[in-house]
Amino acid sequence: MSDVVAPRSALRFLPLALFALLALVFLVRLFSGDASRIPSALIGKPAPAFDLPALEGLAGVPGLSTEDLRKGHVSLVNVFASWCGPCRQEHPALMALAGDDALKAKGVELYGLSYKDETTKALGFLEEGGNPFARVGVDPAGRTAIDFGVYGVPETFVIKGDGTIAYKFVGPLTPSAIATTLIPEIEKAMAGGAATTR
Repeated sequence: MSDVVAPRSALRFLPLALFALLALVFLVRLFSGDASRIPSALIGKPAPAFDLPALEGLAGVPGLSTEDLRKGHVSLVNVFASWCGPCRQEHPALMALAGDDALKAKGVELYGLSYKDETTKALGFLEEGGNPFARVGVDPAGRTAIDFGVYGVPETFVIKGDGTIAYKFVGPLTPSAIATTLIPEIEKAMAGGAATTR
């Protein structure tokens, strides 16, 4: 009788052991991978339809809509927020990217999507660090960001001239990431190459 009871009591712990194993696999995948390589279901598909108002107080900088992404030039859409520490970290790299004469000559435009932010704080953030964006769309409820499949801020999208999403970079851009990852993806998008599926 005791031989039968022992295996049954051990079976009670099987669900707990399976849960612990799955949690371990999840943690290993979470901390061992490159966050910038999170796949997006929208790669190779048209950008979602949206029409966002301009950031009030940011003189001369219009809002952002889907039509702005379909004007024949490669666009970069950076999703940012003033309350986001990594956004502040990447901001100098965005300023340098906006001032890149080679990209300007190729017609590449850098746009901002202000995510779930208060107008005065977003404005203060761009006044303090400088405004790298040719257009800034305000997304106070985060609906457009959700439609883009944003996991968290910052994220940057490379969009072909026909409005197709070609690449998604998750996390703060650094000079190294711009040089080794973002610029090659921009060049691929300009050449009409296949979208990077990651």
